[in-house]
Amino acid sequence: MQLRSAALTDIGKVRRENEDRFLCDDSLRLYAIADGIGGLPGGAQAAQHAVTRLRASIAATPPGTVPDLGCLTQRINETVCHLGLSLSPEHGLGTTLTYALVRDSRLHLAHVGDSRCYLLRKKTLHCLTTDHTIENEARARRAAGRTFSYDESQRKALTRCIGQNAPLEVDVSQHPLHTGDRLLICSDGIDKAIDEKELAGLIDAGIDPGAVMHALIALADDRGGADNATGVLVFVDAV
Repeated sequence: MQLRSAALTDIGKVRRENEDRFLCDDSLRLYAIADGIGGLPGGAQAAQHAVTRLRASIAATPPGTVPDLGCLTQRINETVCHLGLSLSPEHGLGTTLTYALVRDSRLHLAHVGDSRCYLLRKKTLHCLTTDHTIENEARARRAAGRTFSYDESQRKALTRCIGQNAPLEVDVSQHPLHTGDRLLICSDGIDKAIDEKELAGLIDAGIDPGAVMHALIALADDRGGADNATGVLVFVDAV
């Protein structure tokens, strides 16, 4: 496969610290976003620790193989929990973690939190992840015939993250990749500022992934820069 990639992060115009971290490693074909949770202490440390352990774990696997991403993510969660015991014993740490491993023309995806992974194919944008929020949890439970009520002010609060001691459920999926596909993994500083129709147009029109990432970050900043904005963009030039 022939891949081209680029990554960019920006603090935005409101936050005092950038708590986003990313991985963009063409040699490992590993791409990730971790968005430290601002409501907890040590969000940046949690995000950095998650991506550091992720890269080390993939680098240690035999070339071309795919580990059990659910188990791997749970082990990363355990190490972030352990870090939280020293940095924030009362509240713990928290970060999202969404990552893609490309092997044999397939995308292997693991996801916890509300960072997103998009796949653009033939000008159509597909969101491959579901935000783990109270709002979506309520929607799923109601669809199953169960009642679920919540305070509207908390609808975007996370129900899953890396770094908390509750049993962790990881969304794991596989997707075939085709020549011409484009993959975006991003923190919510991008997807909250730019709707999916705009994202599709900007990603589709771009020739260079680095230029596209600069355009996405600039647009998020122009619209207030309310949050850290980070993205990893991968062009699949040939399968």
